[in-house]
Amino acid sequence: LEYGRFEALTFDCYGTLIDWETGLTDAFRPILAAHAVVIDDEDVLARYARYEAAAEAGPYLRYRDVLAAGLNGVAEELGFRPTAEEVDRFSMSVADWPAFEDTAAALAKLKERFRLGVITNCDDDLFAGASRRLGVTFDWVVTAQQARGYKPRQRNFELAFERIDVPRERILHVAQSLFHDHVPAKALGMTTV
Repeated sequence: LEYGRFEALTFDCYGTLIDWETGLTDAFRPILAAHAVVIDDEDVLARYARYEAAAEAGPYLRYRDVLAAGLNGVAEELGFRPTAEEVDRFSMSVADWPAFEDTAAALAKLKERFRLGVITNCDDDLFAGASRRLGVTFDWVVTAQQARGYKPRQRNFELAFERIDVPRERILHVAQSLFHDHVPAKALGMTTV
């Protein structure tokens, strides 16, 4: 890949820049412990992912409501009902999810050469809280809240194209998820890594 041909980098946030697995695991642990549920972290994340995907595929919900649906679905499977306070705390936990150790330094270095954007499956306010861990100001931020839906919908990427004043072929999209990012971005003619 010839990186010199790109002017802008767009990133998925959660799973790419922010460690969503650690964030979710840390949000689940006190709730599971309070209800005396012992379960493997990978198992709880796999269960949660099914509920998250279902909530994101339906009519638009705020991301905090997607998180609540995931927690409630997992809790029902595991035979307990979380308290309203637990649901609220879990739904707001995104702002506390950690960045990967090398994220801030890498973004700072990339910002010296490229304009940077984010296309994220999150609400504006929750992303604003998490973005403080990323150490740079992004040139563009496109959230699911702004797009009124969640990736892998192509509309989220199309909204980014409407805002980014760089030709599509000069934008490189960086993401971890094949499902949420690489498949729809490539279908729209983007280069991805």
